[in-house]
Amino acid sequence: MSQPPERAVPTSTDVARRAGVSRATVSYVLNNAAAVRISEPTRRKVREAADELGYVPHAGARSLRSGHTRMVLLPSAHTPVGPLYSTFFNELQWALRRLDYTVVQYGSLGLDGDGAARAWAELRPVAVVSLGEISLTPHGVNVLKRSGAKAVITLGPQRVAGAHALVMDQREIGCGAVSHLIERGRRRIGVVMPEEPGLGLFSQPRLAGARASAAASGAHVEPVPLAYTEQSAAALAGRWRSLGLDAVYAYNDEYAMLLMRALQDEGIDVPGDTSVIGADDLLLGRLLRPRLSTVRVDLVTGQRLAELVDRVVRDPGGEPERHDLMGARAVPRESS
Repeated sequence: MSQPPERAVPTSTDVARRAGVSRATVSYVLNNAAAVRISEPTRRKVREAADELGYVPHAGARSLRSGHTRMVLLPSAHTPVGPLYSTFFNELQWALRRLDYTVVQYGSLGLDGDGAARAWAELRPVAVVSLGEISLTPHGVNVLKRSGAKAVITLGPQRVAGAHALVMDQREIGCGAVSHLIERGRRRIGVVMPEEPGLGLFSQPRLAGARASAAASGAHVEPVPLAYTEQSAAALAGRWRSLGLDAVYAYNDEYAMLLMRALQDEGIDVPGDTSVIGADDLLLGRLLRPRLSTVRVDLVTGQRLAELVDRVVRDPGGEPERHDLMGARAVPRESS
């Protein structure tokens, strides 16, 4: 039985013929060219013709003509970042989409900074927002820019020459948590260090902030490893009395809820024997009894970051900027 002939892929010439306009007009309309004035009836006619034919622009060909795409590349996270950051990144993607960018998440597992930059550059993105897990170098930033990227933006504590820096200072979270516990009269404070791979990116700076706060008041901070399992929490709770700690900053609300339940099961009163505080201000923490104290992390909106990306893409010649992306403040509740 013979195969049916393959249908021809519609081209911009087909769209122009059906709409009764030039190929240039089709290109201007479908690429949302702002510099060319085209009447709304003509734009509508071109879009209708493209829809009827099933035509979509060829991203590869468009990038060859312009030297880049409308693609914003977001390296995908290798580690669990929690509901707060997931919401922020979802907001960012929606805001970029509304600004007519295509958002592509790139799995960069196993790549170092320069290797990742070369891999990203192959896609010719117009912008890269590196979320901090891969440490870009000035050389990597240069590779991206020479490939056509107009905006390279990094999230993390360190600035990289040539890139715009969005600083998420995790030390503020640990500092705020321990300062609150010290205000409540606690002097021997455990700081949960998650054993899950990759979370050191967040937990180590938070520990540094906790230590800085404790040092200023003469309190003692003790790092306590904890995996996100009931068994690990039960084991830590079982030896809690021997640690001599009267409070714990438990990295975030999820670890705090896990450990608080295990402490209560062990007969340790919260907050009588041990105060507990988390971070991220999750709704579930407010539903517990006792209600969970937390550190509220105030992130800028994804919309604001998307607007920064768009501004840098439109005017790539400006000096790299530094923007603080978050603030943190303790929210006292019943657990401390």
